Amino acid sequence: MAVSNDQLAVVAPGRGREVLTGGAPRRRRRLPPHVKFLAPFGVLFTLFFPLPIGYAVYESFLKVHSSGLGLTPGSTSTVFAGFSNYSQVFADSSFINGLGRVLLFGVVQIPVMLVFATVLALLLDSVVVRFKRFFRLAFFLPYGIPGVIAAILWSFLYLPGLSPIVSALHGVGFGSVSFLGSRSVLWSIANIVTWEWTGYNMLIIYAGLQAIPADLFEAGRIDGASEWKLATRIKIPMVSGALVLTGIFSIIGTLQLFSEPEVLRSITTNVSTTYTPNVMAYTQAFTDDNPYYAAAIAVVLAVGTFILSFGFLKIVQRRGAAS
Repeated sequence: MAVSNDQLAVVAPGRGREVLTGGAPRRRRRLPPHVKFLAPFGVLFTLFFPLPIGYAVYESFLKVHSSGLGLTPGSTSTVFAGFSNYSQVFADSSFINGLGRVLLFGVVQIPVMLVFATVLALLLDSVVVRFKRFFRLAFFLPYGIPGVIAAILWSFLYLPGLSPIVSALHGVGFGSVSFLGSRSVLWSIANIVTWEWTGYNMLIIYAGLQAIPADLFEAGRIDGASEWKLATRIKIPMVSGALVLTGIFSIIGTLQLFSEPEVLRSITTNVSTTYTPNVMAYTQAFTDDNPYYAAAIAVVLAVGTFILSFGFLKIVQRRGAAS
């Protein structure tokens, strides 16, 4: 039976199957191997990063509208609110106070933590220190404890009736010491965060120190340089990239402060539901049943985090280029 050019004929079944259309062979298209390899990551990345962010931005432009007047109950509906949620965020004194509290926290806590992390990394990199593996694990161990568990552990050390620290300070004549007072609770939270993250930052800086060629240190020692001069003239300048990286991570983490104040909120009245922007967003979403306003808070906080992190990076780059 003859087959005309306008009909289809399938030939060579199996791998590399060809389809004849009008007498011209056409090979079936296949996805490139790198596309197949990256497809699972792309799907998961889209599901857990751009989509949640886009949905939060979308919800931030909505609000609940009630048709009732005064105390009369009525039906509610979700309507488009424009930028009213954002204007409410910037006019909310609770949000402004919480943001100022977090910025003060970061200005004090981040430099202190990075100084501790740098000193520990330099000590581990020193030739005079023994048992480096043990101390490296001991310094990094607090990072392995979840933030909620760490806050619970430290809360027992802050409670006056249970804390051995408070009892010891009282025994040496310091009187009544309150780690959970209105003026001290912020720095108690800073102590928990510093304890948690110093080892993590130390490991990043220590990795940068290990990447420095040993010949530089040997040449410095031959020239009579002390360990202090090696640290200040060679080591610290050459790990500036690691210091910038840990600084950016710390800025992002500071603006996301949530677990520690949320845990301490259950044992002291000096930590309110608006203590930090993240705690405020959580309260609005899950306690006050106002997810649209919470989404606006989250978007404002995310944009502020990006601006601060990017601004810090630009300032460091300009200073590096000027020097």
